[in-house]
Amino acid sequence: MEQRVIISHHFETELATVLTECEHDRLFVITDETTCRECWPLIKDYFCLRGAKLITIPSTDSNKSLDSLVNVWKELQSGGATRHSCVINLGGGMVTDLGGFAASTFKRGLNFINVPTTLLAMVDASVGGKTGINFGGLKNEIGVFNDANFVILNTYFLKTLDNENIRSGYAEMIKHGLISDVRQWADLMDFDIANPDFDKLAALLDKSVRVKERIVKEDPHEKGIRKALNFGHTFGHAFESLSLSRAKEGTAPILHGFAVAYGTIPELYLSAVKQGFPHERMYQTISYIRENYGQYSITCDDYPTIIELMHHDKKNTGNEINVTLLSNIGEIHIDQTVTEEEVKEALDFYREG
Repeated sequence: MEQRVIISHHFETELATVLTECEHDRLFVITDETTCRECWPLIKDYFCLRGAKLITIPSTDSNKSLDSLVNVWKELQSGGATRHSCVINLGGGMVTDLGGFAASTFKRGLNFINVPTTLLAMVDASVGGKTGINFGGLKNEIGVFNDANFVILNTYFLKTLDNENIRSGYAEMIKHGLISDVRQWADLMDFDIANPDFDKLAALLDKSVRVKERIVKEDPHEKGIRKALNFGHTFGHAFESLSLSRAKEGTAPILHGFAVAYGTIPELYLSAVKQGFPHERMYQTISYIRENYGQYSITCDDYPTIIELMHHDKKNTGNEINVTLLSNIGEIHIDQTVTEEEVKEALDFYREG
């Protein structure tokens, strides 16, 4: 069954319809502590959710872990889940990733529905079939490709978010604009993300999701053009992993979208140097990122750690570091090898450019 993405305007009706199409003997709803508090009360009294068993895991990406996954499996088991049960993942990307992986592996696979409640999850994590957990200090190290039966997107949930989390999701939309077309990119550069108009944001979100849907349909298992969706992520994941390691020392980790925004800067620089990406568009994008996301602080002393983290990226072959680069907006070059010296040069630009 091909995944269906629904841009929702009447959430209760659409959820009820979807649940009738996903025949099930038992229904489970997975949330984290934040969405249990902020979002579950908005829908818990829906008639279509009567009898649903709530499973709640700790919040934040640091809990996208094997321990949390095991707890979800235990809850499904104790709740009597069978191969004919259905799971609703209500939350951000951490919930849709972990919940999707739990549903994909329990009893060799249950039906599941993603209801993303953050902009990041709406535009990125809930579409495309990637599920999984962090492991061994690395992002998304364990997982499977498996589409949800349905993804329901409703911007109503975004009003429960702070602006930092809205900006986090918007970074993925900037990426979609860069790999799509000039008009979409220009509209994104004109949007006031600090004071978002939710109606305009919904229209931009619709276009952004369609970019990802189109690419994923063409390349469901990331053998080719789907690697375009990794633009900004090779450096971004390294920044994010670095911040997670610093979190153990008491520093708050950066949000995924912020890491992608920061990673976009060195990857745009390498695009300009190696593929001729236009400088004016590079600097316009970088200016928007600096204005809305600030800068993640790194020094030369962090370079060896960042390079080591980049070597662990799943997109690499052998001992090479591969990135996706652009020669212009929408002109994509996947599997581009960069040297460690080029990485250091791009990091210098990130810090000083």
